[in-house]
Amino acid sequence: MKLTIHNIIISSVLLLASCGEKNTKMQQQAPPPIDVNVDTAKQVNAVYFEEYPGTVNALNQVDIHAQVSGYITEIYFEDGQHVAKGQKLYKIDAQQYAGNYNQSVADLNVAKANLEKAQKNADRYIELDKDDAIAKQIVDNAMADLDAAKMQVKAAEANVSAVQTNLRYTTIYAPFDGVIGISQVKLGSAVAPGSTVLNTISAEKLLAVDFALDEKEIPRFTKLQREGTNPADSVFTIQLPDGSIYDEPGKIVLIDRAVDPQTGTIKARLEFDNPQNMLKPGMTCNVRVKTDAINALMIPTKAIMEQMGENFVFVVGDSNRVAQTKIVKGKNIDGNTIIQSGLQPGEIIITDGVQKVRDGAVVKLTNSLDGH
Repeated sequence: MKLTIHNIIISSVLLLASCGEKNTKMQQQAPPPIDVNVDTAKQVNAVYFEEYPGTVNALNQVDIHAQVSGYITEIYFEDGQHVAKGQKLYKIDAQQYAGNYNQSVADLNVAKANLEKAQKNADRYIELDKDDAIAKQIVDNAMADLDAAKMQVKAAEANVSAVQTNLRYTTIYAPFDGVIGISQVKLGSAVAPGSTVLNTISAEKLLAVDFALDEKEIPRFTKLQREGTNPADSVFTIQLPDGSIYDEPGKIVLIDRAVDPQTGTIKARLEFDNPQNMLKPGMTCNVRVKTDAINALMIPTKAIMEQMGENFVFVVGDSNRVAQTKIVKGKNIDGNTIIQSGLQPGEIIITDGVQKVRDGAVVKLTNSLDGH
């Protein structure tokens, strides 16, 4: 019995030793290289469009208000039609203003008649005064009456002008060529100065597109504004809400006076011709700015990983050992991405198999590269 227990103990020790030796060998044995596909970071000349959210605005737009009180008696246009400068738009009941005007003209005529009478009396008394044939006080009174009559005429003339202006304001005209919107008042509506907006007119043949620039882009866009752009180059275009590209190219005409300190952006403005009236104020769009990238560094987009808001690639180094490398990426172009910083031309990066790779791992290149 003692021998049997002794044999069991020896067997257990040998078994444990054998397992430990196997574990040590397994730990010492390196994992096999991971199969990956690779590519190189290449310098290329690329043309692409940077995009910015934009809004279409009228370069010339005005709200139509009544300048006198009254009821709308005529509307001379159809909603949404083109109107010409000076075209009649609305008529406000003018009876009261016409009556006031006629009364003011009558008052002016009375004042002029009184002035003429005062002038004749003054002239007559002045002649008599030359011969000392009249009391001096009578002459002085006549001259005072003449001055008063002159002031009354001026006051009557000012009243005529004011009442005439009110009468003229009973007809509202288009201030410039443009498109008029939907009328906010109907026939018979009561209107007054400073109350409801009657309508809005906006220019239609030349419209603006406003968008926000990062303050770091101010030098570039200032240069574009200063040098001007050739419309044939189509540096500035817009993408409409339906995804189509607007036919007419734009030009930069304005960079705002100051940067918004809360957002770090500044407003810029483009102008676009609008011959077919496709652009409407308030429309949203994407501003597309054509950029020529000379000797830009580019890699396949699928090689890039994102972690915690940062971007990385795996770079293959000596002995096919990989290093996780942080990059700053730029524009995506047809399955490739421009790299702004973090890589050098010719560096080998992993394109397929990135999910299996860890920093410091050894890989096996399953595709060939020129020169490697």
